[in-house]
Amino acid sequence: MPRRRAEPVYTVAIGVGRALFASWRLKRRATGLENIPASGGAVFAMTHFGYLEFALVEWQTWLHNRRRVRFMATKRAFDKPVVGTLLRGMKHIPVDMSAGGEAYAQAVAALERGEIIGVFPEAGVSASFTVRDLKSGAVRLAAQAGVPIIPVAVWGGQRLLTKNRKVGLRDRLGVQVDFAFGAPQLVTEGDDVAAATARLRETLQELTDTLQRDYPVDGTGQWWQPRHLGGTAPTPEEAAASDAERDRRRALHGS
Repeated sequence: MPRRRAEPVYTVAIGVGRALFASWRLKRRATGLENIPASGGAVFAMTHFGYLEFALVEWQTWLHNRRRVRFMATKRAFDKPVVGTLLRGMKHIPVDMSAGGEAYAQAVAALERGEIIGVFPEAGVSASFTVRDLKSGAVRLAAQAGVPIIPVAVWGGQRLLTKNRKVGLRDRLGVQVDFAFGAPQLVTEGDDVAAATARLRETLQELTDTLQRDYPVDGTGQWWQPRHLGGTAPTPEEAAASDAERDRRRALHGS
């Protein structure tokens, strides 16, 4: 395994995350770990059902081969005193939603240096716990940098922390979190971006379907299970309507 320069902040953050997940007694299973590259750049294109997937995937990747994942995160997070210092120390990339070109250029440069960049192509948490339509950024990043896309599905993480739901500490204890790292998808700058993005979404949904099918906890009647699988989560249409209403209220209040 290639030697990598020490990064004390990242190492400490991983240690804190591992301690937290251990205190919650999380159970972990993963498939496709061989698809995590031992070296070289790659884009992790991830499902987004909860707020802790970035930390969970960092944890799983670190345990497998000590690779570090750099995430693209909203600039608002970097503006917070403690959180911002941590994010910068871990070399994550701030994204200004009103001017994303600089973040995009930073991500391409990091990929060309051999980094793994983590992105959430759904551009927001899916409250229906189904894979929404994807933005094209993951495909465009990989094509420009000449690196593969690794589709990554996470199931169970939404039971720890997600939107529109308050999860108690007791409910986090012993939760099963499953990961599926898909086969690398290769794209070039000459490929049809829309078609490649559609293929990526299809793969992410297939990986998610498999994780849901094999999940050892019955989700019937549970808030964290999609409606089409017998859960009580909002349908994709209901979730989209709720998101639109939230955006409308934010626009009215200028926040």
